[in-house]
Amino acid sequence: MSNSSNRSPYHVSFSDDQQQRKISINLDDNPLTGSGQGSGEKSGRFVVIKPSDVPDVNENDKMTNSNATNEHEKIPLQTESNVLLKFNESIFEDQDHGPRTVLDQLYNYTGGIVPNAVEAEKQTAVRQNSANLGTIFGVYLPCVQNIIGVIVFIRLFWLIGIAGVPQTLLIVVVCSSCTLLTAISMAAIATNGIVPAGGAYFMISRSLGPEFGGAVGLLFYLGNTFAASMYIVGAVEIIVKYMCPEKCRLFGDDVEIPSIAFNHYRIYGTLLLIIIGACVLIGIKFVTKIAPLSLLAVIISLLCIYAGVIKSSFSPPDLPICLVGLNPSHLIKSSVLHNDVRTYCRPDKWCYEGNKTILCPLYASICNKPTNTLCSKNDYVENVRVEQGIPGLKNWQLSENLVSHYRQAGEIERDIKGDSTFEVVAQEITSFLILVGIYFPSVTGIMAGSNRSGDLRDPSRSIPRGTIAAILTTSTIYLSNVVFLGACVHSSLLRDKFGDSINKQLVVAALAWPNKWVIMIGAFCSTVGAGLQTLTGAPRLLQAVAKDDLVPILGRLAKSYRGEPVPALFLTLLICQCGILIADLDKLTALLSMFFLLCYGFVNLACALQTILRAPSWRPRFRFYHWILSLMGVLLSISIMFMASWYFALIAMVIAIVIYKFIEYKGAEKEWGDGIRGLSMSAARYALYRVDEAPPHTKNWRPQLLAFINVQRNEEDELYALRHPRLLNFLYQLKAGQGFVVAATILEGDYLDKYAYIEQVRSVSIKFI
Repeated sequence: MSNSSNRSPYHVSFSDDQQQRKISINLDDNPLTGSGQGSGEKSGRFVVIKPSDVPDVNENDKMTNSNATNEHEKIPLQTESNVLLKFNESIFEDQDHGPRTVLDQLYNYTGGIVPNAVEAEKQTAVRQNSANLGTIFGVYLPCVQNIIGVIVFIRLFWLIGIAGVPQTLLIVVVCSSCTLLTAISMAAIATNGIVPAGGAYFMISRSLGPEFGGAVGLLFYLGNTFAASMYIVGAVEIIVKYMCPEKCRLFGDDVEIPSIAFNHYRIYGTLLLIIIGACVLIGIKFVTKIAPLSLLAVIISLLCIYAGVIKSSFSPPDLPICLVGLNPSHLIKSSVLHNDVRTYCRPDKWCYEGNKTILCPLYASICNKPTNTLCSKNDYVENVRVEQGIPGLKNWQLSENLVSHYRQAGEIERDIKGDSTFEVVAQEITSFLILVGIYFPSVTGIMAGSNRSGDLRDPSRSIPRGTIAAILTTSTIYLSNVVFLGACVHSSLLRDKFGDSINKQLVVAALAWPNKWVIMIGAFCSTVGAGLQTLTGAPRLLQAVAKDDLVPILGRLAKSYRGEPVPALFLTLLICQCGILIADLDKLTALLSMFFLLCYGFVNLACALQTILRAPSWRPRFRFYHWILSLMGVLLSISIMFMASWYFALIAMVIAIVIYKFIEYKGAEKEWGDGIRGLSMSAARYALYRVDEAPPHTKNWRPQLLAFINVQRNEEDELYALRHPRLLNFLYQLKAGQGFVVAATILEGDYLDKYAYIEQVRSVSIKFI
């Protein structure tokens, strides 16, 4: 600032950090007489300079400066970091409706909702106890680890075989677009202010109100918890069926029998849950340190798949399969051939084992049935051949895998029945919509970073960057795997869901280089890592709901020990154990997807609503969003819900409505400046403007009464009462339930002194109206 002699004692200095300029604005042309020691106040980016002989408006803000040496030395009331911290923490917090606080907030308004002193100190204390994670370890790696699930190892090749490469690419693009649009909307909300613990729940509740936030938050929590159950059961399935099918058996000899397999899942799943729960209980910092180890195993597995694809261009793996017949071809189970395809996949009736002559197993399985159509009258099987299951890039297979093969249960091709005793047949009905529902859980997990927002150093910066980068990374991995698997693997083998034709091997494991065990370990680590990340985020989500006191029964879950939501974690482990005891979670997968899709849809709706309403506090720093993209995300989420399973979609919506009405009934008395309230105000404003456009017609006339009522105060109990209560009853009869009455009263005195009685007078008036 300049030192001009004719400068006014009142002036404001505005500092622009980006342009490094300072502008001084004189507020009074006539300087005051006398001089005194200068003092200053700082609010946001404005610094108010005034002489010390001018009293402050608020005595609490008065400061002395006895050691000052400069006449116009600036003494900020708080440091720049504190100002920035309290500004960031102001968004979405509860209002303190005291009169002085409201006036101060209007004077110092900088966007969003400014918290009172108690809330600001509480948020600062919570942030000091957080894990202080950055973008990579706090958002990006957890999201990648949660998104890359077991689907890429044990189901993606089957989707390609059924839908074909083009339609599988379309499925990946549709599902990834839904999550990407949601991430864009979430980035806009996250950069509109600070996002404390709760992540997606916090964004929805502060944007759409406590009822919507509580309903979607609880459903999203249940979805995450049961998703952890599925991850753990998936990890156990990989161990029991693929890694040690012989040594890990506890019940019976055949783990392919569902009842026996489910018992294995319950025992091993419980043990694995105890181990993962102990890791989460130690703390999020410990989880952050060990989680990259499992992610590293997943990354190595993916690299081995790509290495196997490259190797297949000059040296494909030796993986023979047995095919019988032409148009269609029948894929023979390897168990029928004693797991020796090259020896027993032959058309002859008789085979030789040493010096013995035996009936060939292929002939015995096919030709000894009266309904067979594959055997000739000359005692041999027609069109028997051994082909490579993975011809590799050396023998381009992409053109063979462009066509879809949707089938009914028990069919080998559309409208062609098969015999499950010796050949691979479809075990369930398949269609494009069904495959969308099966694949979509593999792209969930984008909220893994936002769920731990309370442990991030800068959530507004980390959540958008980490989440969008994770979605782009995983989508690229999925799309490339679809193309490579479609170009390397035989079309018949791609439709073998459980590897019955190759001795229960994983197709991806057979393709990978240098060893199939890399894929086994990677698939196991991917499921364990996803379960670890889910069990880390779910308790924090439940704790955030409990802290807002929307559901009174959850109040005890708001407590923390050593910064960890221990009570919420134990409840989460209990619910997760219930899911493990169910064991067969295939039927619940679609319902869990509905919970995730509901959350994604409401995040997009919150962003679209705030953008359309153009609220003054809606000023996100993330600029690459638009309300049309958010509405597309809403429509896409709803469409995928009904495409996957319309009845599960209805069930999820009914559950959400029940929770919504419960929170509304219990009285969620929270004022967060949500978009639903803003929508009501905008609609009322629009209606008032329309009413004033033209005089009302007599048919549309409604009574509109303005009444000034008198209240009197009882000095004994200091309560107010109406002097003429029957007047309001008379006015109520005049409007006949169709118009409205505006009742007004006047309290004499200072507003700040009478503020405590305003609500009392209002409640008395409403009681009689």
